[in-house]
Amino acid sequence: MAAKQESLICAYILDGQGGGRDVWWPDVDTWTPEAGVLWVHLDHTSPKSQEWLRRFSNLDPLVAEALVAEDTRPRCSEIDDGLLVILRGVNLNPGAEAEDMVAIRMWIDGMRIVSTRHRTLKSIQDIREQIAARQGPRGPAEFLVEIADRLTTRTGPIIDDIEETLDTLQDELSHAADDHISTRLSPVRRKAAQLRRYLAPQREVITRLQAEQRDWIEDIHRAHLHESADRVIRYVEDLDLVRERASVLQDEMMNRLSVQMNKTMYLLSIVGAVVLPLALVADLLGMSVGGIPGAGNGGAFWIIVVLLGLVAVGEIWLFRRLKWI
Repeated sequence: MAAKQESLICAYILDGQGGGRDVWWPDVDTWTPEAGVLWVHLDHTSPKSQEWLRRFSNLDPLVAEALVAEDTRPRCSEIDDGLLVILRGVNLNPGAEAEDMVAIRMWIDGMRIVSTRHRTLKSIQDIREQIAARQGPRGPAEFLVEIADRLTTRTGPIIDDIEETLDTLQDELSHAADDHISTRLSPVRRKAAQLRRYLAPQREVITRLQAEQRDWIEDIHRAHLHESADRVIRYVEDLDLVRERASVLQDEMMNRLSVQMNKTMYLLSIVGAVVLPLALVADLLGMSVGGIPGAGNGGAFWIIVVLLGLVAVGEIWLFRRLKWI
């Protein structure tokens, strides 16, 4: 019995006025539509949750399996008189990465909501607090609107942080302070890619929901879903822009590195061109054979040094005249 209790995170029978009665397994098992809209929220990794969904929930087997699936992506499916909706929200749990988005799986029809998750989702906690304050959803459609709105709202600040980080990196690069920018740019690109992975299909899901023709979804609900869809579309566009800006920034850093390497190689080539004739003369005079000029002259060394110095100065003058340096 304890394991069964742990599988049930919360359950409510909504009163249609923004409030609801907090119920437990006995009320869930005996619930009928006449009692009001039922919301059951489960931990899908619990064996008891899986057993209840598959054997006692009276849900289509396809729906039950989708609600306990380990790996999911945002989607919306019409099955009989209800909707199977899977959405993702940013992970705001302590020690977690926001882009590691948390999935919530929902079955919603005119009189019942069955939702499952494993990791905590703050949007669900918000709705529970609203119900306690009698300001919560009055029915399945409002529940769907609330969850879509709150998941979308919490995504905005995360994307803003990514954009601010990218702005900072661009400012640093514009001031030639490009040390370690590449290592700091990689996490930005990774976060943007991970968020877009789920937000792109989520955009399609919410857009489809606003077009659903269900008796329990009214025009006002569609209008709210339309607003959520617009925001998700903007977030996806922002993430696309982040990826493009990050690519441009990466290209600029590579171009700077390439220019710097070319300058270094050019300078080394000039130095080599200056030193090569001097080294050739020094090698010739350093040969251990007879007949070396000046071998018996005590001042020959300094004469050679002065001549080599003049040759070096002449080469430098010539390179400057040719505008090589």
